[in-house]
Amino acid sequence: MKKLGDAELEIMQVIWEAEQPVTSKYVQQHLKTRSGLPLSSIMATLATLVKKGFVYCDRTTRTNYYSAVIEKQKYQKFENDNLLSRLYDNSWKNLMVNLFQEKVFSKEDIEELKGVLEKYNDGTNN
Repeated sequence: MKKLGDAELEIMQVIWEAEQPVTSKYVQQHLKTRSGLPLSSIMATLATLVKKGFVYCDRTTRTNYYSAVIEKQKYQKFENDNLLSRLYDNSWKNLMVNLFQEKVFSKEDIEELKGVLEKYNDGTNN
């Protein structure tokens, strides 16, 4: 799997959130940080995403409809694995220690994480 650029990822986020095939105009209307991006740039990026295998383009009607080929969770796992291998020696523990040292978590976050860990430790994660 290939890494997505920032614009590609933002367009994929729109497609994933829609959960149904979308048009390039729909993507343009739903972009958050790149809201002024010209339709031609969006269409070029969609074409790139099709070539990379992330998006399928249905051309059976006069309007092209785009849908995700790669699931969001699958790409997230790819990015997580990439982050772990590049920065944390493939260790979730190293990542978590770093996040705690940087004080990224609030007390509420820590309590929620404890609950998740206890749930998995008890085997009740289903």
